[in-house]
Amino acid sequence: MTDMLKSYRFREERESDWRKLDRILTRAENSGVKALSDEDMMALPHLYRQAVSSLSVARSISLDQNVITYLEGLCTRAYFFVYGARTSMGERMAQFLRVDWPKSVSGAVFSTLLAALFLFGGALLAFFLCLQDMDWYWTFNGHNFMETRTPDASVDDLLATIYTQPGDVNQDQLTAFASFLFNNNAQIALFAFALGFAFGIPTAWLLVWNGINLGSMYAVFWAKGLGYEFTGWLMIHGTTELFAIVLAGAGGFVIGGAVAFPGRRSRLASARESGQKAATIAMGCVIMLIIAAVLEGFGRQLINSDVVRYSIAFGMLLLWLGYFYLPRVRPSA
Repeated sequence: MTDMLKSYRFREERESDWRKLDRILTRAENSGVKALSDEDMMALPHLYRQAVSSLSVARSISLDQNVITYLEGLCTRAYFFVYGARTSMGERMAQFLRVDWPKSVSGAVFSTLLAALFLFGGALLAFFLCLQDMDWYWTFNGHNFMETRTPDASVDDLLATIYTQPGDVNQDQLTAFASFLFNNNAQIALFAFALGFAFGIPTAWLLVWNGINLGSMYAVFWAKGLGYEFTGWLMIHGTTELFAIVLAGAGGFVIGGAVAFPGRRSRLASARESGQKAATIAMGCVIMLIIAAVLEGFGRQLINSDVVRYSIAFGMLLLWLGYFYLPRVRPSA
């Protein structure tokens, strides 16, 4: 009986403020924050703090569980309006593209250069080894009877893989091909990023191995005098795709560096802090891979002009370099 009386008095003294807070929250939830008056906006933080204080007291003196449950729900709703972000999805995306992503990339220059070193270093190693002895190609890639771009292929066969003939292109096939390429490249980028927690060692190996595949394939075309043609065919999407893979690897190295060299912080705390920047880089790579898949699945198959291919390739490279590394004018306060 005493507990019931205590709970009744507790509610009687404070319930009017709870109800007022509830009405303000309901109005904001139904019609948006703009529907609140200046008086409501001024009262909201004060009423929220009172509700939190009431919840703390209710828990400490073991009041009626219904009162505690009601206050927990009320405080949770109020918290998101007092401290939560009030931006729309469009505004968040604009903030990500305009500030967060390029800032994270430009702040990880060393990791980006390290990732590029592993990827293109592996490519150069395989390229020169294969030019000296084409048996290295089979060592790196194995014997795949479905693959036509091999050292045994003739010049005409290799040319047929990089130039399409009228009537050979089907729209549905291009769409399916672009989807397949995106999924494949996204998996590589995801692994390069996610494996960074192991001190970046698996990330480095994945980048080197993909570079080896690229370099050995390049050597096949170079040895047949098709280096210029193959470069245009590859780079129309490669400047975007390879840049995305390098950035994903850079994200992995950011995490790996934080784990390997945490400084005065714990490894967990260091990885958590660096993980936010690395995750921002990785999320942006998805956008780049979508663009690369479209260029590879459609542009590369529909465009047979080497000049146009090179123009698109260098245009995309300049676009990404400018987007990430050119200084930005900060908006005035």
